Amino acid sequence: MDVVLVRWPAEAERLERLRAAAEPRLVIVEQGTPPLAIDELKDWIRAPVDETELQLRLENLRRRVLRYSAAVSIDDGVLRVGSRLLVLPPIQARLAATLLERRHAVVGRETLVRRAWPQGPPAGRNVLDVHIAKLRRILDGTGILVHTVHRRGYVMHVIGSASSSVL
Repeated sequence: MDVVLVRWPAEAERLERLRAAAEPRLVIVEQGTPPLAIDELKDWIRAPVDETELQLRLENLRRRVLRYSAAVSIDDGVLRVGSRLLVLPPIQARLAATLLERRHAVVGRETLVRRAWPQGPPAGRNVLDVHIAKLRRILDGTGILVHTVHRRGYVMHVIGSASSSVL
């Protein structure tokens, strides 16, 4: 797993795209205040960069990625994230299984409703959104993110599982 190097503030937009895609990144702060560290997959270093410190920070981020990208699977309502086991309520288990089957791809709202409620869709317009919010709370801190894709559905990212490139 590679860590993406990003110059700050020159590549602020790229940094945001990488964050949204849950890609590991090392920010090289060329001027000003470093961006807030809001997740485990980002670190920063000031320019000019000392080669030894750069290598240490890259290795540290790679270790974090390995910790978060451990095998993820779901079986009979139990989500395994590395050595952690999470027992999911039935609806969240079906949603997680559907999203995990198609990780890193958008899963349509209709597909999620059909899979979460096989006997028929529930009454109410935002029931799916409520259950996705519950799933997000359960997954908090596991390295699994569920993002909304406006008017289309949801996408699940397992942090560090997608390949990335170094600048």
